[in-house]
Parts: sequence; C-alpha cells; structure tokens
Amino acid sequence: MRTYLDHNATTPLRHEARDAMIAAMDVLGNPSSVHAEGRAAKGLLERARADLAEVLGASGADIIFTSGATEAAALALAGKGLHAAGLEHAAVAAWVTPDLAVLDGVVQVAEPAQSVVQLANSETGLIQKVDGVAVTDITQGFGRVPFAFDWSGVGAAIMSAHKFGGPKGVGALIVPQGTDVQAQIRGGGQEMGRRSGTESLILIAGFAAAAKAAEKDLADGKWEQVAQFRNILEKAIEDAAPDTIFVGQGAKRLPNTSCFISRGWKGETQVMAMDLAGFAVSAGSACSSGKVKASGVLPALGFDDEAAGCALRVSLGLETTEDEVLRFARSWARKRQKIAATAAA
Repeated sequence: MRTYLDHNATTPLRHEARDAMIAAMDVLGNPSSVHAEGRAAKGLLERARADLAEVLGASGADIIFTSGATEAAALALAGKGLHAAGLEHAAVAAWVTPDLAVLDGVVQVAEPAQSVVQLANSETGLIQKVDGVAVTDITQGFGRVPFAFDWSGVGAAIMSAHKFGGPKGVGALIVPQGTDVQAQIRGGGQEMGRRSGTESLILIAGFAAAAKAAEKDLADGKWEQVAQFRNILEKAIEDAAPDTIFVGQGAKRLPNTSCFISRGWKGETQVMAMDLAGFAVSAGSACSSGKVKASGVLPALGFDDEAAGCALRVSLGLETTEDEVLRFARSWARKRQKIAATAAA
C-alpha cells in the first residue's frame, strides 16, 4: 500500500477540477474566433478568469494565463533586475539577484518595490510577509494560508494550478490592471497581448475550479487538522530520534510541511529507503531533487552543507490521515535505527 506524502511537489487532481475539465472538453470553439462556437469558448475562458480573480481577491487585476509558475515568473521578472533571498524556487532564482539577507527565517526587505519574496517556501514551509513587494510567488501558499492580491499591494503574483488540486501545465501571472508586461511569447496577441498562443481552455477550466475549491477548504478550516497531524508526525520523529532538527519549528509555517534533518543520513538515501517502504516523500523541491547541485534554501537559513544534505521533506494533504503519518514515523524510525547501528559498528 502506497502513502503519498509529497503534496508540495504536486497534489491529486480535485474532483471539481476533473468535472470542469470534462465539461470544457465539449466546448468546440477557439476563444479567439468571433462565431458562436468561439464566443462560447471565450465565455468559458472569461468565467474562469473572473472566478480566479474572485478567490484571489484580485478585483482590480489582470490575470494572464500561462503554462505554469515557471513561465509566469519569466514573464514577471525578465529584465527587471530585482532582488531576492536565497529561499526562492529555481524558477524565480533564475531571474533575480540573491542578495537579501535572512534572519531567523525571515527575509530582510529594505526596498519592497525592488524585491521578490515568496509567500511560502516549498522545502521548509516557512511563511513570509509579502506586503508591497514587487513580485511574490504564491505557488505553495495559495489555498493553504490567507492571501488577497488587492490587500497585499504586491506588484505581481505568480502561481501554478497543480499545487492545490488543479491540473499540471497551467498557471497565471496576476498584475494590476493596465500593467505594462513585456511578452515573452509572441504571436497572435492572446492574453491581452502579453502571452500569445491559443489558451488551453480545458486546463484553465480545471485551474479555476480547483482554486475555488481550495479557497473554500481554507475558509472552512480544513488545514487546521492537517497542522495537527504534522505536529503528531514531528513528535513521533522526535521521540524516536531526539537529535533530529526540525527546520522552522515554532515559526510561521505551512500547516502541511515538515522539513527535518537527521545528520549522517543523506536526504536522497532517506527518500529511496522510504520509497521502498511505500512512502512518497522528497529531499526538497521536486525541481531540485535528483540534481548534483543541492538546493540553496537550507544554507540560506544558516545550515551547513552537511546538514542541508541530510534533510527530508514530508508534506501532507487534506486527505492524509493520522494513521498514515504514524506509520511513516515508525517506518522512518526503524530505518534510522539501522543506519545508526551500522555507523556505530
């Protein structure tokens, strides 16, 4: 029996998104066509855009649909010369100068209008204040912690649907209405001339439906139970291995995320061991795991390279049960004991 504990990498498709996508498959027209079929497709596209704006608290914003947060980051950041800390996802880090300091897990922002700050970190779950920054990455935070585009005063936000139960391959850049955005993909002038190419109507329909469901789950307090299970997991791990270091414990974190360090046991080896035991977890961002170059997130938080190489991330979902986290903790502890015994021999 497999247990999926890697929801920060991707989440299961919500039934609301699946239903919306199936319905969209029957919409024939191209949203750019002017005939009845095209107008029907355009209507579906704009309803999805309006629904997403509503759940984002982005009434005075333009929503530009993209292939995901990576493309949205390029669209928002290319040529801007903005500054960030070493905590950003690789999709953002590729475009910024990583010179902002981090103190006790908090990004030190001197000039918000020249800074990029993520809402929540995918590897540690640490939550940041993003009010007034030039660009924020809400990919991990949306649907798990409160966020409103209009109230935050950010210059732009990027996101991806598959992190909250939507389909893979679709995301968005959100900017105030009328913002000058230099197109990176040019052609037919779709998406208000900022991102050419026929819109992926099926994926966009699933994106909007998942966003509405995710926002409702947050409002209903469903992530509070997940946070309790996360804490149960960490207590069980701590009881079994008291020398375990829990990154960000006691700070503001995503309710589902636990990143912990077990010195002497490489993160990738932990991932493989737990995979063989039937548990899907990771050693960090899915976009950095498996690469020769380790993520820079933990060193940016002050951990040495050896500790950073021994980190494991467990990220729970809304369907995760207490039994699953306890079974994981027991399995992890048994394997940890074997590693310790081998090292002592």
